[in-house]
Amino acid sequence: MKLVIVESPTKAKTIQKFLGKDFEVKSSFGHVRDLPKSKFGIDVEKNFTPEYIIPTKAKKLVSELKKESAKADQTILATDEDREGESIAWHLKEALKLEDPERIVFHEITKPAIEDALNNPRKIDFNLVDAQQARRVLDRIVGYKLSPFLWKKVSKGLSAGRVQSVAVRLVVDKENEIKNFVAQEYWSVEALLKKSGQEFLANLIKKDGKSIDKLEIKNEGEAQQILKELEGADYIVENLEKKETRKYPAPPFTTSTLQQAAWQRYKFSAKQTMALAQKLYEQGFITYHRTDSLNLSEISLQAARGFITKEFGENYASDKPVRYKTKGKGAQEAHEAIRPTEPSRNPGAASGLDARQQKLYTMIWQRFVACQMQPAVFDSVAADIKANHYTFRANGQTLKFNGFLKVYPTKFEEKELPQLVVADNLEFIKLNSLQHFTEPPARYTEASLIKALEKAGVGRPSTYAPTLTTIQARNYVEKNEQKRFMPTEMGTIVNDVLIKNFPEIVDIDFTAKMEEELDGVAEGKNSWQKVTKEFYDPFAKNLEEKYEKVEKANLIKETDKVCPKCGSAIIERMGRFGRFYACSKFPECKYTESIENKNANLGIKCPKCKEGDVVAKKTKRGKIFYGCNRFPKCDFAVWDKPINEFCPKCDSILTEKGKKIKCSNKECDYVKE
Repeated sequence: MKLVIVESPTKAKTIQKFLGKDFEVKSSFGHVRDLPKSKFGIDVEKNFTPEYIIPTKAKKLVSELKKESAKADQTILATDEDREGESIAWHLKEALKLEDPERIVFHEITKPAIEDALNNPRKIDFNLVDAQQARRVLDRIVGYKLSPFLWKKVSKGLSAGRVQSVAVRLVVDKENEIKNFVAQEYWSVEALLKKSGQEFLANLIKKDGKSIDKLEIKNEGEAQQILKELEGADYIVENLEKKETRKYPAPPFTTSTLQQAAWQRYKFSAKQTMALAQKLYEQGFITYHRTDSLNLSEISLQAARGFITKEFGENYASDKPVRYKTKGKGAQEAHEAIRPTEPSRNPGAASGLDARQQKLYTMIWQRFVACQMQPAVFDSVAADIKANHYTFRANGQTLKFNGFLKVYPTKFEEKELPQLVVADNLEFIKLNSLQHFTEPPARYTEASLIKALEKAGVGRPSTYAPTLTTIQARNYVEKNEQKRFMPTEMGTIVNDVLIKNFPEIVDIDFTAKMEEELDGVAEGKNSWQKVTKEFYDPFAKNLEEKYEKVEKANLIKETDKVCPKCGSAIIERMGRFGRFYACSKFPECKYTESIENKNANLGIKCPKCKEGDVVAKKTKRGKIFYGCNRFPKCDFAVWDKPINEFCPKCDSILTEKGKKIKCSNKECDYVKE
């Protein structure tokens, strides 16, 4: 009997179906060894030797796997093909005391892929193990050494992390850009014209043959002057440019582009997307979902081509297989992009998936098939129209051939112009002058923050989702009502302390360079201890100095409130989850009270007790909900934002959910038309 060990029970179940009676597939349920939670667990003096332990919850399982491996003729480690998977394989070898286990890897969980992997086993790749070990040790050094500094100098319960601190910095920097932004007024001029009964708009683009800059018309007076100069003008077509334009399909998904697209299309968080993709991978629907490669196997390219030709016709398939080149630093070309394991299994044929899994699978399938299809072709026309010494431009675009759009729907605008000819004297209808203001930079969404981290070279496919989860759980950033990231007061304070005292920890280039050095370890070019030592020595020296020099931040604010328990003054303190009122005589008097955010009051009377007001509140994890401000006397609470209207069916308060207004009573199905 051969024992195959994988990380998850679902993966084990899928693989067991492909293998005969001679194999038994067992799951390790993730990591079987880790650094201890209760102490630092790294011996700096002994070249950063980690002290790994088997967590209590894994002990029983490890003992069972030991017995199974003792009975087996051979033990095969089939954990995921990335650094973390390689690390788990090594930890299994150590925990189970395996002499010389075989290691197999595969991009997808299909019968041919598993059989091919079993026919081509290899040894554990210690370069990958070391790269993961270096990441774990570096993260432990920053977390365990820097967090106590923040407890002492800022507030208890805070934490710092290598990649998370950079992510928080990006959010804080963006907020500062928005605060410092000064809107600029500018105007545009457009002409409504007509030919053969068809009206169309043309935008002012030039004066005396010189392009007009977007911000050039600064105020209403300047716009009115242009309108005055155009009084009585003829609008003559001066130039026509007709051409075919092509819109090409996007490459197949990598981890980060999948997370971005799932957020844009379905508002799935990075964490949700990864959980759904994990299930799809484990059930054999898609290839491995932690990847930064755009590589596609030759078999998949042929299968896609065959499917497209059969389903849509030869004219829809690309002229030859399209191979995409990965641009990212440190991308592993041996890996594949995320694609369906069988292109012929279209979303309608993917049975056994829940609604969310189906949505994600559909998107992955569409994107992969589309990337091997012809571009969409548009007929476009640009008309330059002369009026006195000004030039206007009208653009038209119509779809000629849908190409990949047949499979992967993408937004585009069709605009038809009348049949224009050079020297046409067009019928003038009216001129419009429009006021605009420059917009401040947009706050990050999950999608744009992942894109920024990837562009900066910070983090890797496996770290984006956990980083976003961590910075929210730590209450350093929160999402506003538009689901965009804003730093909390505590996030801003911690970021400022780190920038001032540990600039390299929050330096984007420094962190990106560390990622490159970890890639070097994975490729066997660097020793993990050398990389760790080069980081640790200056960091530890600086930390020691800062403990002496840095004063504790004074986050206390005076108030005019009085403690109802002991009569002493009430002060505002800063906690991990924000500000709160506390008695100034703490620890003798432990009275505390939450601070009600003035903006949180919705101006709606509580529908339950009719006395309190409905206010926006937050759970400990920072999720917004709405409840009565007389809690605990009144326990009214809902997740969706209430409005001051009531259900005509059951008289419960109505709430906003996305673009819908619906009844807050779960047993009532009323939705406002």
